[in-house]
Amino acid sequence: MYSTRILLAAVLLPLMLLVSTVQAQTASRVIRTIDERCAICHGDNVNDAPRVEGAVSRDTLQQMAPESILQAITIGAMRIHAEGITDEVKLAMAEFISGRKIGPIEAGAAENMPNRCAATTDMNIQAGNAQWNGWSPDSTNARFQPNPGISAADVPELELKWAFGFPGVSSVYGQPTIVDDRVFVGVDTGYVYALDAQTGCVHWSFLAESGVRNAISIERVDGQPGRLAAYFGDIRANAYSVDAETGELIWKTKVDPHPLAVVTGAPTLHEGRLYVPVSSREEAAGGSLNYPCCTFRGSIVALNSATGSQLWKSYAIPDAPVPDKINSQGTQLWNGAGAAIWHAPTIDPQNRAVYVATGDSYTVPAHINSDAVMAIDMDTGELLWSVQDWKNDSWLVACGQDPTENCPDPLGPDFDFGTSPILHSLPGGQRTLLAGQKSGFVFAHDPDQDGKLLWKAELVENAGDAEILFGGAADHTTAYFGLNDGTLAALDVATGQRKWFLPPQSDSDLGITAAITAIPGAVIVGWQTGALTAHDSASGQVTWSFNMLQDFTTVNGVPARGGSSGAPGPTVAGGMLFVGSGYVGLSGGMPGNVLLGFGVR
Repeated sequence: MYSTRILLAAVLLPLMLLVSTVQAQTASRVIRTIDERCAICHGDNVNDAPRVEGAVSRDTLQQMAPESILQAITIGAMRIHAEGITDEVKLAMAEFISGRKIGPIEAGAAENMPNRCAATTDMNIQAGNAQWNGWSPDSTNARFQPNPGISAADVPELELKWAFGFPGVSSVYGQPTIVDDRVFVGVDTGYVYALDAQTGCVHWSFLAESGVRNAISIERVDGQPGRLAAYFGDIRANAYSVDAETGELIWKTKVDPHPLAVVTGAPTLHEGRLYVPVSSREEAAGGSLNYPCCTFRGSIVALNSATGSQLWKSYAIPDAPVPDKINSQGTQLWNGAGAAIWHAPTIDPQNRAVYVATGDSYTVPAHINSDAVMAIDMDTGELLWSVQDWKNDSWLVACGQDPTENCPDPLGPDFDFGTSPILHSLPGGQRTLLAGQKSGFVFAHDPDQDGKLLWKAELVENAGDAEILFGGAADHTTAYFGLNDGTLAALDVATGQRKWFLPPQSDSDLGITAAITAIPGAVIVGWQTGALTAHDSASGQVTWSFNMLQDFTTVNGVPARGGSSGAPGPTVAGGMLFVGSGYVGLSGGMPGNVLLGFGVR
């Protein structure tokens, strides 16, 4: 590794030329600040300390957009590490690390793009129209598209029809939603776009307060006949309703006051309610001795979808955190935090229940509702039942390598549930709720018997050898899960037995972290390597592949390059396959700023 001081000689002059608003003396302070505040986790500090596990590398940081870095150190997870730094220096840090000057945010606006759609027609979301609306085509979160408009036999004939470039973007955070021949997608700069599915022309853009990393849901507005709204959340814990035809804001609601609360999972619509999951970046901040760790609790917030008013809020940990000890820096520590909800809630109209799976605790002892599958009454927010699948999991970022007094003791394994539970109906009326965990295990619970464990499938030799991160898929008989080491497996939904199992094909640790997608006869997978593959659902054999790690000529004239697939998965409807390319939220993830639309040649 190069130390920051060695790196300084090579980059200081370009930095001074690049950051025209910052004086040379500030440039020197920027280098020192990065060395003191950033290198301890991201590597390449003066002492050549190794990068903390889970932190992105210096090389990846240098590929990120300056807007994304600035957002992380001002309002995101890294802001606790940037306390006391002036805005001027933060700006210089972002530009130095990325090697690019921050441009005006207006560059991302639809009105500044050359490919505006010539005409706008009224949208129609009748049940018969092709759509992938939200995280999954339906609220079971099975990620199975029964009517994709293409068959498994057509998949090898897929070709790129168009590419759309996102200005100033490092991560295409959001998953593409397809409704009535339009594609809706959010990105890390906070822009949400509505595009034409066939051509990629842009209908409108909307700028949220911060990045939008979830799928967008489209629905009629109660009490306003003919009006459709697009619903989503951002990483400042805001929920939004925007006119789906014009991009005009209808309402915005802050769903959690905690300064590090975020909405990462897609809000789910049902019967005039918007169920919003709340997660947090406190895991990343909690280990710092200057931070009063920890006070965040994961929750589900039910909003009136027409007005944005809160109907109820249900915390995963019911009781508020209580003061604990004071650390050596004089910082008050707390107890009773964690259990973030990272994913889209699953809806069960039969039981009038909302199902979620939770993350780890941040404090000791780990709460019984952490690393658990939970059922919440959709009408009242009351807890119906909760089953913990992994006990004693209290964890904070970097505590394994650089522990402080704030760190949980004992430190847990970090076996979050990052995936939406899949509600599945079996022949004969039996139902099951499938949840994939970062342990590498899949748990099946009975939603009709208070979450009774039906079976557990271990896709790794030892828990934590590899992780299930953002979600599997399930067709009528089979569930499909990918792991971050590159394993891809098919399980019998009724028994958990393996139908087929593809081990990693290389020593690369860039495996499957994005959610998987299924259509009849095929499974579609995005990889951290930048590959996009389709597999025969009966055997796992690869039937089609595409390399996204390349430069693309875009329909809107924005220079664009593909990167990793991360949280959002591919979506399919109306004979088209869509995937956002670029995700740096995980170790090894490669930046990208392009949406790709594929059709049959």
